[in-house]
Amino acid sequence: MQGDRTGYASKGRLVAVVVTHNQLGQLQVTLDHLLLSPRRELAGVVVVDNASTDGTAAWLARHADNRVHVLRHARNRGGAGGFEAGLRLAMDWLAADWAVVMDDDARPMPGALSRFHALPCASWDAVAAAVYQPDGQICEMNRPSRNPFWDVRLFGRTMLRGRAGFHIPSEAFEGAQMAVDVASFVGLFLSRRAVELAGYPDGRLFLYGDDSLYTLRLRRAGGRICFAPNLRFEHDLSTFGGPKGGFRPIWKAYYYHRNLLMLYRLAAGWLFWPVLAVVLPRWLRRRRAHLGQEAVFARLLKCAIRDGLRGKVTRPHAEVLRMAAAQPSDDRVDGLDPAARVRPKRLTYPLHSAAVVGSVQEQAKDFIGPRAGPAKPKAVSHSGGVMPPVEGGQRQKVVQKQT
Repeated sequence: MQGDRTGYASKGRLVAVVVTHNQLGQLQVTLDHLLLSPRRELAGVVVVDNASTDGTAAWLARHADNRVHVLRHARNRGGAGGFEAGLRLAMDWLAADWAVVMDDDARPMPGALSRFHALPCASWDAVAAAVYQPDGQICEMNRPSRNPFWDVRLFGRTMLRGRAGFHIPSEAFEGAQMAVDVASFVGLFLSRRAVELAGYPDGRLFLYGDDSLYTLRLRRAGGRICFAPNLRFEHDLSTFGGPKGGFRPIWKAYYYHRNLLMLYRLAAGWLFWPVLAVVLPRWLRRRRAHLGQEAVFARLLKCAIRDGLRGKVTRPHAEVLRMAAAQPSDDRVDGLDPAARVRPKRLTYPLHSAAVVGSVQEQAKDFIGPRAGPAKPKAVSHSGGVMPPVEGGQRQKVVQKQT
């Protein structure tokens, strides 16, 4: 821990990374909150603009604070692509010792950044904040968790209590620091060592679960993640369209299920197939939440399961949008011949049955078609190891506004 002559404790240069897409109003509130912090608490802010069309670019170009650095993408690369590019810029160009990541509709509560600098966390590689909704309720989608497959007691609690068995309890939000395995990209402080251990987030994931996959990967690499309940963030979910009431827009269903499948595989290891036996019927029942779009949801889910099982993260976003926009009668939009499709049988095996693994593998094969070899992503060469890849192999301009 460093300090200045006044005795102010500091962890070095802290840079915030904010990813935005067509939420100018929310972004303005977030930047106002961030820039209230003095430079010694917040050295810079990277705003990754994912091809917004609502005037975001023009507003950012007029912004007067020279701590704000803008990276504008020519196309929407999703939250995952934005966080990858923003973290590269923060670490490689702005020489951050720590970076704190957030969506455009999330921001630190007063005093959170100063408390971070004073936090005794020399043994931690990442720190997760406590995230609340504007009404003061705990934000469930940002609740950190442990991996129940790494702890027998947690696994037993999860079998009995479901999600409540491995997510940290509400009383922990008023308690002391504790170790966690999974955290969200809202109020997550990442040290330079964390990036050295786990690399950068996988921007090809586009949306959903990229934070859980990254933090779990960090833990598997030997990194330690701390939940610090005295660091508080606000997350305004008024515009969120998630799985509880159906996906809006519906194309998000593809990324949610594909990435969650990959997360289950990373977390569960050899228990993945029994886990899939439990979750697959639940996913199939989500068709009911998409009245009038049941066929579109089923098509997206089928493609998500196929890609998730193969670890394929290279499907272009434009192709996902075409699948979501296609008419139900357009049976070839996902590349499958209608005659080759087999309706999956209902799963009837208990969780601990010896037959469950083989059964689920066969039913998954019926559902997604014959398995092909895993797609091999092309190697990407970054100029100087600094900037992320962009369209046409050209660097995006980083705009630093001068006072």
